[in-house]
Amino acid sequence: MTEAGETPRREPWRSNPVVRVAAYGGWGVGLAGLLAAGLLYGQAELARRTIPMAQEPPPRCDGRYGVEHEGPDIRLAVIGDSSAAGYGVERARDTTGALLAAGISERLGRPVDLRCHAFVGALSATLPRQVARALAHRPDLAIILIGANDVTHRVKVTVSASYLVDAVTTLREAGAKVVVCTCPDLGTIRPIRPPLRWLARKWSRELAAAQAVVAVQAGARAVSLGDLLGPRFATAPELFAPDGFHPSADGYVVATSAILPTAVAALTGVADEMPTAAGDGLRSLVDAAIEAADNPGTEVSAAVVAGHERGPAGRWAQLRHRVRQLTERPQDPTGAGSAVPLRVVGQHKDRTQPSTE
Repeated sequence: MTEAGETPRREPWRSNPVVRVAAYGGWGVGLAGLLAAGLLYGQAELARRTIPMAQEPPPRCDGRYGVEHEGPDIRLAVIGDSSAAGYGVERARDTTGALLAAGISERLGRPVDLRCHAFVGALSATLPRQVARALAHRPDLAIILIGANDVTHRVKVTVSASYLVDAVTTLREAGAKVVVCTCPDLGTIRPIRPPLRWLARKWSRELAAAQAVVAVQAGARAVSLGDLLGPRFATAPELFAPDGFHPSADGYVVATSAILPTAVAALTGVADEMPTAAGDGLRSLVDAAIEAADNPGTEVSAAVVAGHERGPAGRWAQLRHRVRQLTERPQDPTGAGSAVPLRVVGQHKDRTQPSTE
């Protein structure tokens, strides 16, 4: 499936490990065959009516963050769909891009020049256009969040993966570091009811695992988002926006906190000094991708063992469980009484909006 004006994609991954990861949840194929097609169709239509269409675009977050810091700007590009754009929040400082820019600036002590190219409803097929715009800004780091709309539109995993690997390759060839945040688990979305929810979970995790494989193969780091918000929804419904589909400002904090350590590591080439968690370590890339899809907040990156990139089971990968790095949020420096996830510093130290100079 392609959008109007897009060139149909080749599928170079059909004999690739992507096919293996796409089949790891194979029970769902049999389940889909047993379920009545009419039931699934009816549920899908109900979910579409329950989840409202975007009424207006997210607030723009482009600008310079942390300008009180010295040194050259870190040029950051955010690419992808509504989650990358920050749909569901009202303030620029609560968007994914702003949170990441503020966090990177705070961690590295340098200003960050942010450009967000993401938009609501984006499919992987839109990545070529977004990457072309991003390259005009010559980014040092590009963060990609994509995949949820590919699942809802039932785009083939191999087709989605092909767009993603081309995007990562193009960015890497231009000198940018790349972090790919893999498809979230749509099985956590409350407007989607079983049994459609079970299929949505399976499809999401298949795509997430495939995205991790091709991202690492192309030179990026991958971070799984999975059901990062799901387990907390029952006790903390404020993590979702009123539509029940997109994260709220608090929800974006949770997701961004899992992404931030990998973004910093990508820029510096140095992993954090957190103690090794149970389950961290070397895997084959396919095994690491599958495990990450089932464990939100997990980073997958390329590894070398005894001077070799590949082992008996294929390319080596390093697995790190980043989700344990979630932190307490400081209080809103404006004194408004609400908590904010990360201080977004603009032209003056007491401002919480980006400078657009």
